[in-house]
Amino acid sequence: MRNVARLFQLLTLGVGLAAGGVSVAEDLTPHSAEYKVRISVLSGKLNTRLVKTDSGYEANHRVVPAGMSKMFVRGAIEEISGFEATEDGVLPLRYSSNDTLSRDKTRADVTFDWSTGAISGTVNDEKIESVLEDIAHDRVSIQYELMYDMLNGGASGTYTMFDIDRLKTINVTLIGSKKIKVPAGRFDAVGVQHQTVGSSRTTTLWCVEELDFLPVIIEQHRKGKLKMRAKLTKYSPEAT
Repeated sequence: MRNVARLFQLLTLGVGLAAGGVSVAEDLTPHSAEYKVRISVLSGKLNTRLVKTDSGYEANHRVVPAGMSKMFVRGAIEEISGFEATEDGVLPLRYSSNDTLSRDKTRADVTFDWSTGAISGTVNDEKIESVLEDIAHDRVSIQYELMYDMLNGGASGTYTMFDIDRLKTINVTLIGSKKIKVPAGRFDAVGVQHQTVGSSRTTTLWCVEELDFLPVIIEQHRKGKLKMRAKLTKYSPEAT
């Protein structure tokens, strides 16, 4: 079941990936969302929530196994990102992760200091540091960069993500639009595909404009074979 736990972990990356600058500040809508996840015959659930704070926004993502899958895979992955939305895009301020689902348990607490151009923090109580040469995102705030960019005129093709303890380059491509039916409803969706440089894994997101370009379907393929699919089951905007 090690590979299953890894796919649940990768789901937290697949909720959305993109970045880039924008010229008009269209606000993100605070909301909560729930997805049903299917990995082969195993199932899980992803819950996300976005709220406004004094410094901008805070997003919480939580992945857990569901149903019979709890007999084989136990634990959860919870990630929290605090960020602000500026004319340059979404800028992460702090990120934390607690992964008790994967075989290699991981705890991370990271701060993005844009005044000094540095990332610092701890991973499993070991100190880490990295240089911010350009805009980079954590594994959660990068979803909201995608949504923010699409709300404000589109996205470019190459992005940088700080994945726990290292910077990764991600290529993003728009692949057209189609009508989508999920448990949460019927939608016109825009397809966004992304792949980390050097990886054989491709993620496709079907994002909906009326939901601030939230993905309603997430699919992950490896070497052309479908490994995971998540579908939106619930969406609720929240009062600010």
